[in-house]
Amino acid sequence: MINITFPDGTVRQYEAGVNALDIAKGISEGLARNVLSASVNGQIWDATRPLHHDASIRLFTWNDSEGKATMWHSSAHLMAEAIEQLYPGVKFGIGPDIENGFYYDIDTGEKVLTEADLEQIEKRMLELAREKQTFKRVEVAKADAISFFREKGDEYKLELIDELNDGEITFYTSGTFTDLCRGPHLPDTSFIKAVKLTSLAGAYWRGDEKRKQLTRVYGITFTKSKDLEEYLILLEEAKKRDHRKLGRELELFTFSQRVGSGLPLWLPKGAQLRERLEQFLKKVQKEAGYLPVITPHIGNVNLYKTSGHYDKYGKDSFRPITTPIPGEEFFLKPMNCPHHCEIFSAKPHSYKDLPIRYAEFGTVYRYEQSGELHGLTRVRGFTQDDAHIFCTPDQIKTEFKGVIKIIMKIFKALDFNEFITQISLRDPNNKEKYIGSDENWEKAERAIREVAEEEGLNAILVEGEAAFYGPKMDFMVKDALGRKWQLGTIQVDYNLPERFDLNYIGADNEKHRPVMIHRAPFGSMERFVAVLVEHCAGKFPLWLSPEQAIILPISEKYHNYAQNVLQYLNNSDIRALIDDRSEKAGRKIRDAELKKIPFMLVVGEREEAEGSVSVRKHGQGDLGTFSLEQFAELIRAEVEKLM
Repeated sequence: MINITFPDGTVRQYEAGVNALDIAKGISEGLARNVLSASVNGQIWDATRPLHHDASIRLFTWNDSEGKATMWHSSAHLMAEAIEQLYPGVKFGIGPDIENGFYYDIDTGEKVLTEADLEQIEKRMLELAREKQTFKRVEVAKADAISFFREKGDEYKLELIDELNDGEITFYTSGTFTDLCRGPHLPDTSFIKAVKLTSLAGAYWRGDEKRKQLTRVYGITFTKSKDLEEYLILLEEAKKRDHRKLGRELELFTFSQRVGSGLPLWLPKGAQLRERLEQFLKKVQKEAGYLPVITPHIGNVNLYKTSGHYDKYGKDSFRPITTPIPGEEFFLKPMNCPHHCEIFSAKPHSYKDLPIRYAEFGTVYRYEQSGELHGLTRVRGFTQDDAHIFCTPDQIKTEFKGVIKIIMKIFKALDFNEFITQISLRDPNNKEKYIGSDENWEKAERAIREVAEEEGLNAILVEGEAAFYGPKMDFMVKDALGRKWQLGTIQVDYNLPERFDLNYIGADNEKHRPVMIHRAPFGSMERFVAVLVEHCAGKFPLWLSPEQAIILPISEKYHNYAQNVLQYLNNSDIRALIDDRSEKAGRKIRDAELKKIPFMLVVGEREEAEGSVSVRKHGQGDLGTFSLEQFAELIRAEVEKLM
């Protein structure tokens, strides 16, 4: 007999060899019909995998992110089986689950997959799903795994196997398809009731532009057809809100091949919007005691070797910049933090000086693969609202809470009402990915968990997602379409101060090592603006909108009065412009609605005589006639309500 511990602490005994699905059936048949996978001592397992020792378990259904991940990873295998049957001889790279669905990278040989082929693949997937194929897990010796894929002629799997050790290789078979995979998978394919293959893309094998380009097929599946229908409606709405489309329409930003892929050009309206975001945060930071600093766009390669960024980001950086001096190399900076460490070390510090908070809107550069570039969300040059706090160990929690307060203020001002908090810890089974001692990591992780508990954040703990130098707290925001975006981040770091030999003189007149807190409430300005555009569909909060009002004279006769109104609004710090085209008022109103300008001020004979404006609000229509003073007060009241 073995002891099984449930999430509520209850312990029950079962015969060895029982699986999570059997346990679910013992609770209720209804639960068993919905179990997709299970957590066994913190690891995600197949629900059908036997348990031979005492364990803590948790059952996952479609309502859990872990259940969805299992469903979508299994769906990638199902798609691969369908494609292999339809196009014999194809070869497979990797096929993981992703946040919304899955993909598989495929070498299709002579066959060129097109959008027209996706419907046939979907149809075959559903036919296979209805066969209720089970997913069978088998542990395989490395020699046998090599033999299997060598006979199959799949060099991609052979390359992956080469990096694995004997004793850690497993195959999964469903129907006619066998794959190298660690799992977990569904009990069988019958859970997959609805399929949509969403797009095709090119993807270099292992992300290396020198390797072959494979075809990446994206898809998503559901346990109910109704859920797919709702998802497709959201997908259509997402297309309308696409920041690349709205960025063009609202004249916010552009890209130029002459400048280079992944290097955005901010147009005047976008630059003004971005400047307002920066000024908002600078004001908040000044009130919180941050000190502005500016650092160069490049740094000597030795700076990043000291920090560890050279090892971690070297392959993702632009090539080094050489100088006439032999052996001298510079990098476009991948991160701001090494520069801020050097600023801290520029003069001696006492414990009385701490905390010191350096803030910079610093532009950094990473060489993202061309296939991964996507509008403003994945670029090669981006500006972080970076700040680094140097403090004593007993100041960590107070400073951490101060950053959380700033992030909450930003979310309120931009109407991000739904968010979850995630604490990212290092992978205890893969410590070589990180720098620093176990003691420092344990102290940093403990401090973040305590702050989350004291602030009532109900944070999710995720192993393996920490930065290479320290654990972090991320804020995952839900947008208007229910999509999750990682925005604000806070990181505790004991390691960079050690690598840069930073110190301060304590009350005991001895040298002590400061703790470093990294924080970026926006993350990157580019990605934040992209998320904001899609969240509000281009209808920005009034305080941020490029134009808060547009003045619409009904004929040329009232252009002079329109200019007087504009002058008044400018003097009242209200951003406005005049539409003085020779168009009818109805056309001007429609165009202003399309441009998502918050307020339209119609002026004609009556308004000129009264010194007033007829006010229309975007999406709401006519609000009536206001004096200029009343309208200015309306704007001020709405802005204050948001701030």
